[in-house]
Amino acid sequence: MRIAVYCGAHLGGDPAFQVAAVALGHWIVEQDYELVYGGSKLGLMGIIADSVLDKGGTVIGVMPEFLQNRERIHPRISQMITVADMTERKKAMLAASDVCLALPGGVGTLEEISEAYSWARIGQNDQPCIFFNVNHYYDPLQNFFDQMVEQAFLSKEDRSLALFSDSLSEIKSFIHEYYKK
Repeated sequence: MRIAVYCGAHLGGDPAFQVAAVALGHWIVEQDYELVYGGSKLGLMGIIADSVLDKGGTVIGVMPEFLQNRERIHPRISQMITVADMTERKKAMLAASDVCLALPGGVGTLEEISEAYSWARIGQNDQPCIFFNVNHYYDPLQNFFDQMVEQAFLSKEDRSLALFSDSLSEIKSFIHEYYKK
């Protein structure tokens, strides 16, 4: 199984984000999963790639050609997929993975996981979407999704396609239950 992890080329302001990226990378290898990510050696992207590689795991990077000098390709990854633009990057990451998971990140991370979730709602993505809610980072978004349900803009069924959690055991259960459906 391959997990697309969306995260930034920055570390963020809370050291817990880095700790979570390392823990997630180790967990991916322990589950015998593979990592699909943005391909950079910078920020949380670099940390999760290193944590998977250091444990002997497989890492697949996906990066548009125009970003390869700016974001600096990780030199040790198992495979690099070069694409034309950001739209192709998102499509390639979805095509190469079985699960979509977002670490804390910026607007690019939010765009990637939101698009994957939106596509799941309309049947164009059959993968579970997970917000790794480190130190309650995604609480405001989780509350907003719940408000969408309360205001009848999002069904309860569609809301159940996304998990907000900081627990790797809960994430594992969500993935397994999702694929039982």
